Amino acid sequence: MSDRWYEKAVIYCLDVDTFADSNGDGCGDFRGLMGRLDYLSRLGVTCIWLNPIHPTPNRDDGYDVSDFYNVDPRFGNLGDFAELLHQAGNRGIKVIIDLVVNHTSDQHPWFQSARESPDSPYRDWFVWSETAPSDRHQGMVFPGEQATTWTKDRKAGLWYYHRFYKFQPDLNINNPEVREEIKKICSFWLQLGVAGFRMDAVPFIIEQTEPGNPDSPKDLDFLSDLRQHVQWRKGDTVLLAEANVEPAELTKFFSDAGGSSSRIHMLFDFMLNTRLMLALARENPEGIVDALQDTPKLPDGGQWATFLRNHDEVDLSRLTADQRAEVFAKFGPDENMQLYGRGIRRRLATMLGGDRRHLELAYSLQFSLRGTPVLRYGDEIGMGDDLAQDGRNAIRTPMQWSLLPNGGFSTAKPKDLVRPVISGGDYGFEKVNVTLQRHDPQSLLSWFERMIRTLKECPEVGSGTCKHVDVPVPEGVLVHRADDATGTMVFVHNLCNNPGVVDLSSLAEDAEFPNDVLADQEYAEPGALDKLDVAGYGYRWIRLRRQL
Repeated sequence: MSDRWYEKAVIYCLDVDTFADSNGDGCGDFRGLMGRLDYLSRLGVTCIWLNPIHPTPNRDDGYDVSDFYNVDPRFGNLGDFAELLHQAGNRGIKVIIDLVVNHTSDQHPWFQSARESPDSPYRDWFVWSETAPSDRHQGMVFPGEQATTWTKDRKAGLWYYHRFYKFQPDLNINNPEVREEIKKICSFWLQLGVAGFRMDAVPFIIEQTEPGNPDSPKDLDFLSDLRQHVQWRKGDTVLLAEANVEPAELTKFFSDAGGSSSRIHMLFDFMLNTRLMLALARENPEGIVDALQDTPKLPDGGQWATFLRNHDEVDLSRLTADQRAEVFAKFGPDENMQLYGRGIRRRLATMLGGDRRHLELAYSLQFSLRGTPVLRYGDEIGMGDDLAQDGRNAIRTPMQWSLLPNGGFSTAKPKDLVRPVISGGDYGFEKVNVTLQRHDPQSLLSWFERMIRTLKECPEVGSGTCKHVDVPVPEGVLVHRADDATGTMVFVHNLCNNPGVVDLSSLAEDAEFPNDVLADQEYAEPGALDKLDVAGYGYRWIRLRRQL
């Protein structure tokens, strides 16, 4: 039985600036977050992932960093952050932070120095070209908002590379000094007490950019070097990577040649996420079955991180054009709901029309499939989105705590808020907030608490195997199982609205005393497993066997 903490974690992703404001200036802060740690503890969260916390001109929601060794003064100071880590630790909650080292802000002193003079010690910390690279109109991450990946800097008289916006110049990973600086940045935050890092844009960090070559080589060995460094500094450090790459490339981010994981500990499971969205749109589980069967075997210690919604758009770029059109038609039919021609900028509650049964089904699926679940703040109460906001900010609205002004997020005047709180309609704070749901034992929040408690009693999900159970089932029904030294669980999910009956008698030899541990309603005990009812959009978590 593994003791790797990240295999049994429940990760909660939040933006400090939109979570809780303690001083009434309209922006969330560390002290506000500290005041909500008991809420997160009760929910069952064991790890908080903080979106960027560093000083920034804030032209890309904090992903344009101007100082890697400090915190944004809007959130507090380093002392406040250290206290947050202490208070979270007192509740058994670990904290990981975004590591955004593919690029800096163009306001960072390193870049300002680099462009001043060819003799600057930082000139070679960035990627330059004397002539306009032929591939500068390829590889844009934000099509429609980003014209090129190379921009001429007048002061330097050179073209500089930026995989993202032009105000985010890429660091030069080929430079050993840059590599050492990245390790130093990690060491600094580990020394303060963070449990690890969510690494932003990992395929681009390791890109050894060659002007004119749209397929520049990638130096995966740097990930091995970084992994070794952080684990020497703190043995249980975790690197959680964002790498939406081809399936054949995935295992290389975990290990160089099989065996135990020697690079990244965890990867976001974009392949499963995309198939989950397609399956929910079609009300047919075939895509999920394909994902489970197509997934490469991970090395020992490697782990997936599952998600339904994150802080970005739903990325459907790995679906075919027809499949993408299906998901758009179901969940984002209006052009205003779509982004970059590939994604949907909505929260799951609005995508599913606020249907409570459908929401429970979706999250029951996510939390029972392989890997470690990641939950976006506010999804536990069914928060909506604000499509009047630009781009991804539609799903980055302030947390809705109560019926107080601004949903209890801040005492500031509405005009002074970092972003407007959703008000009015079915998803406004007047109807959707923590306090109302806290008083309702049948609320979505209460269900999440119960579901997460149940998950913690099922360690097979996080650290065991996950396999599709191939038995005849009604259309729309998925059956999968999780096995580990601790026992065996089987899960039945009905993705469509028609009730069904499932025969799992073929699993009888693996069962000792089968019983429902979580279900959408009261069902007859599983018994011989031969006639299992499941309602439309229903689900059942059945323990077959427990090994003490």
